[in-house]
Amino acid sequence: MENLRRLVGEIAQTRRQDLPKLSPLQRSFIPLLSFSSIIYGFALFVRHQLYYFGFFHRHRLPVPVISVGNLTWGGNGKTPMVEFIAHWFIKSGVSPLILTRGYAGGDEAKMLQRHLIGTPAKIGVGANRIAIAACFFGRYGYLDSRSRKECFDRLHTDLNVEMRSNTDKIGAVILDDGLQHWRLHRDLEILMVNGMMPWGNGQLLPLGPLREPLSALSRADVAVIHNAEMVPSRELKDIELMIREVKKNLPIFLTKLAPSYFFEVKNYCSKLPLTVVSHMAVFCVSAIGFASAFVQEIEKMGPLYVDRLGFSDHHWFQYKDIVMMKQRLRKLQDEFGAMPIVVVTEKRFHVPP
Repeated sequence: MENLRRLVGEIAQTRRQDLPKLSPLQRSFIPLLSFSSIIYGFALFVRHQLYYFGFFHRHRLPVPVISVGNLTWGGNGKTPMVEFIAHWFIKSGVSPLILTRGYAGGDEAKMLQRHLIGTPAKIGVGANRIAIAACFFGRYGYLDSRSRKECFDRLHTDLNVEMRSNTDKIGAVILDDGLQHWRLHRDLEILMVNGMMPWGNGQLLPLGPLREPLSALSRADVAVIHNAEMVPSRELKDIELMIREVKKNLPIFLTKLAPSYFFEVKNYCSKLPLTVVSHMAVFCVSAIGFASAFVQEIEKMGPLYVDRLGFSDHHWFQYKDIVMMKQRLRKLQDEFGAMPIVVVTEKRFHVPP
């Protein structure tokens, strides 16, 4: 199954003009994937029409909702943006509730919990995010509009002030991966775009990486291009032009991947400098949406050699995967005369092998 996911992923990230360059096996899947994409697109259209004409209703929560989502599958920087917004609310004296679906046992939710421990932020995990929100509101209550306004007014009076929430009441909701969660009304829609691979081959799932057509950009209130520092300025301008063809005056911001430190698996409180991989053989193991950005960041740190082993997003490591890793490590050790440093993303730290 993992090999099939990887094969489909390679097709989805191949530009249309380069499809003839794929292997015969990959090309043989294209007719089936194309038909599946048509069915998926039709189902998406019907669902959208049911919401548009009022057959399905959107639920409004009693506090502001900020949605962070994307048009393509992973690697768009959603989780770091969710954490950034949560810290901003905390600094404002507002206790945020993060609602996340919790893919693959909630690896991203566990990472957020670790980063936000000791703060008034709350994290609800599950597919039925309306029911989860209702549960948290029943347990903690929520701030009325006047109380929220007072918090933000005090913050804007002095931008250097860092306020502490003096209540457990929820003042805002952050909807993680919320662009396609149409059941919940949102007050602000933030769209994350991977600058290194914004639209893949431009096709809908499963032939391409698009969850919705590019016309869905019109629902965004803000667009954020992630990994911008790894993209040539000309390509960045092309992405911005593509976005503004759909929504002319949409505000667009740029973000970059900026690693802080390494930590050891056996001691997650440790903080090792980024220079620890300098002049060393490094083995990068990943199971994220877009591993190329991760590997390129490691290469910038001056290692002697970088080998990589990639799996599909949210992949749970199996016994055979561990065996494969050990074989690659032995090969690298024989080649370089020392055991390589194994580097995984923090998200994978929270998923047991």
